[in-house]
Amino acid sequence: MDLQTKNYDYALPATHIASAPVQPRDHAKLLVYDRKTDTVTHSLFKHLLDFIPPECAIFLNDTRVIKARIFGNKQEDQGGGKVELLFNKPLDAEHFLVLIKGKVKVGTVLRFEANLKATIKECNDDGTRIVIFTQEEKVLRFEELVLILEEIGHIPLPPYIQREDNKEDETDYQTLFAKNAGAVAAPTASLHFTPELFERLKNAHPTHTLTLHVGAGTFKPVESEDILAHPMHAEYFDIPQTSASILESTRPILAIGTTVTRTIEYFVRTKKTQGECDLFLHPANPPQRVNHLLTNFHLPKSTLIMLVSAFIGREKTLELYQEAIEKQYRFFSYGDAMLIL
Repeated sequence: MDLQTKNYDYALPATHIASAPVQPRDHAKLLVYDRKTDTVTHSLFKHLLDFIPPECAIFLNDTRVIKARIFGNKQEDQGGGKVELLFNKPLDAEHFLVLIKGKVKVGTVLRFEANLKATIKECNDDGTRIVIFTQEEKVLRFEELVLILEEIGHIPLPPYIQREDNKEDETDYQTLFAKNAGAVAAPTASLHFTPELFERLKNAHPTHTLTLHVGAGTFKPVESEDILAHPMHAEYFDIPQTSASILESTRPILAIGTTVTRTIEYFVRTKKTQGECDLFLHPANPPQRVNHLLTNFHLPKSTLIMLVSAFIGREKTLELYQEAIEKQYRFFSYGDAMLIL
């Protein structure tokens, strides 16, 4: 049962999908599930500190969402049709993995604002494309490309938020502590913090950061019948030495989000502090180091709902999701939160 993708499905009314965050951010609802007592408490995110065990160290993902979505046209001699490109991640110094809406083939040149061009180098079977970016004939590296995307790009809102991005999303879809540019999706559990609540958290608990650049694969549903057959996407991560030393200790850890959880658990299994994380957590591969999890409510049949199930089991996860639906919780990236103790 736990290894069959169809058993991670649930029915969510469209009205429960949040298209914008509540304001202030910390007024989001918070469902608290205590595994020891098997009890559920319904609260608000601003009361988060009332529930975190006092000895806990807090781990956060300091990745920064880039303006990864750009609109342009094919070169005139190739038809000139409109295209939309979603940057995903660097593959090396000059080659990048992207998703493109619009028909392209190897050699197609796409033109964007600011004299930015993308040339298709490879078309992968999974629908992704490998490109190089140039400006004034100069091949761009990632740090140069990011500056141009910041100028001409759009915030890459998740596909289920059915509206165009706006000015508010530039702050709403970015954590307070976003630092290292590279994500195309926000670590959404962290979006609920206000400056005041975050200060209180840092004063009450030792807080540590790591970086995992969340890729577009985070939204990809599991399509194989058996979850173990799912090809897990890989994302770049970096764990500072100070954070790694805490992970080597016995101090209890609260992971703020699924991205933090996967990174910590990958480190525990490999001892690597930098590289590509492709760890898939599910009931047959439960966490070994993370004690508590703060997360949002995730898509049906996604690797993220399977990760939550790795903590509390598939049946309990679906039971809590059903209770959240009945209590009018808001789901997905801009939605409400759940704390697993």
